Amino acid sequence: MEKLYIVKAENAGNLTINLTFSDNTTQRVDIGDYIRRHPHPQYNKYLDPRKFSRFSIDNGNVVWGKNWDMIFPIEQLHAGVIA
Repeated sequence: MEKLYIVKAENAGNLTINLTFSDNTTQRVDIGDYIRRHPHPQYNKYLDPRKFSRFSIDNGNVVWGKNWDMIFPIEQLHAGVIA
């Protein structure tokens, strides 16, 4: 089985991202919902839409912050639900 990774990530607004994976599936994931359910000083700053939009793809995963302040398991992103 090939390693699954993100090939494209787009800001969909309202703290949501559209992801395209290496297996050609797409998923819309509400990151804001996760942050509101799991408040943490490291994550809370990403409730600001400007800061949220500064994500990047690094090593096949979507990350926030230069030190990977926020990152989620690729399998959860692929399923569209982060716990």
